Amino acid sequence: MSIRLENISKHFGSTQALEPVNLDIHEGELVGLLGPSGSGKTTLLRIIAGLENADRTTPPGRILFGERDVTRVHVRDRRIGFVFQHYALFRHMSVYDNVAFGLTVMPRKERPSSGEIRARVFRLLEMVQLEHLAKRYPAQLSGGQQQRVSLARALAVKPDVLLLDEPFGALDAKVRQDLRRWLRRLHSELNFTSVFVTHDQEEALELSDRVVVMSNGRIEQIDTPDTLYRAPRNRFVFEFLGDVNHLEGSVHNGVLTCGNAYLNVDLPNGAEELLLRPHEVRLAEQPSDTCHLPVVVTAISPVGAEVRVELEADWLAKPWLATVRHADFERLEMKRGQHLYAHPRQWHRFNEHALPAAQATRVA
Repeated sequence: MSIRLENISKHFGSTQALEPVNLDIHEGELVGLLGPSGSGKTTLLRIIAGLENADRTTPPGRILFGERDVTRVHVRDRRIGFVFQHYALFRHMSVYDNVAFGLTVMPRKERPSSGEIRARVFRLLEMVQLEHLAKRYPAQLSGGQQQRVSLARALAVKPDVLLLDEPFGALDAKVRQDLRRWLRRLHSELNFTSVFVTHDQEEALELSDRVVVMSNGRIEQIDTPDTLYRAPRNRFVFEFLGDVNHLEGSVHNGVLTCGNAYLNVDLPNGAEELLLRPHEVRLAEQPSDTCHLPVVVTAISPVGAEVRVELEADWLAKPWLATVRHADFERLEMKRGQHLYAHPRQWHRFNEHALPAAQATRVA
C-alpha cells in the first residue's frame, strides 16, 4: 500500500510543528523519518496514523493510502498497525493473547474463526521466533522479546501500513542492532509498507530503503541511505548524519592557513570552513609540500573494524576524529601523546545560498 501526503502541515497553538509537507512512499517501502527532537518527525507519523489531525489549509491537505483518501478517517478505520517505543503490551495477558487481541475485538462479521486466529497468531509468533513463549506474560520477557510481541500484534490484523515510533529506543545497543537486522529480514519477507521514526542515524541508514531527514518541521532531504551520506543537500544533513571535523581558516593565494597549519586549496581568497568525515582523514608521520596539519593523538578506541583516533592541536577549535585501518594503526605504532600529521583525502564546503549546496573536493 503506497502512502501519499499532500500539503500536510500542523500548528500547536501559535507554534508551527510541521511546515507544508509533500511525500510519496512507495508500496512495500521501508522509510525512516530521521531528525533531532522537535524536528516534526513524530508529529508527521501521528498524522499518518490519524492520532493527530493536520491543519485545514488551502489548498486542502490530503493523506492517501493507495487510492483511498484517509485524511478525515478515524484512526480505527485506517487499517494501520502501530508499534510504540515502550511496547504498550497488556500486562495481564499472555504473549498469545496480546498478539490475538486485535483479531478478537474485530466486528463479528469481520472476525476470523477461533481456529483461524490461532493459526495466524502462531504463524506470527514463529516469524518473530517466540512461539515457545506463547504462554508467558510480558513481565517474564526481555525488552527485545516484548518489542517483537508488539510487532507481531501490530501485524496480526494485516494492516495496510505499519508505523513504528522509535521502536528500539528503550533497548540497549546490542539488542537494538539484533532487532534492526531481524526487522529488515521480516520486512523483506512480508513486503509490507512501513514508516518508522528515529533520531538514530545509524538505525535509519541501516534499515531504510529511503530516509526522510527533518529539522524544524520541514523535510531537508529524501534519498537512499547511500545517496544521503555521499551527496547531502545541505550542511544540516551532512552534519546530522555522522561525525564531522571542521577546518576553519583564511585562504590567500590558494593556501588555507589556521595558526601554524596550512592546506593548499583551490578556493578564492577569504574566510573559509571545510568539513571532513573521520574516514577522510589520513594520518602520517610527516607533512607534505601541500599539507601541514600537525596533530597530537589524545584518545584511541580500537574496537570494531577500524580504529577511532581523537586528535587535538593548537589550531583546532574542537578535537578531530579519524578512523584508520588496524594495519595503519600498527604500522604507525600509534599511542596517546604521539605527534602526527593529518592529511585530508577529501573535504566538503557548503554554500547555503546556491545550488548545488555542497561541494566535495578530493585531494590527490
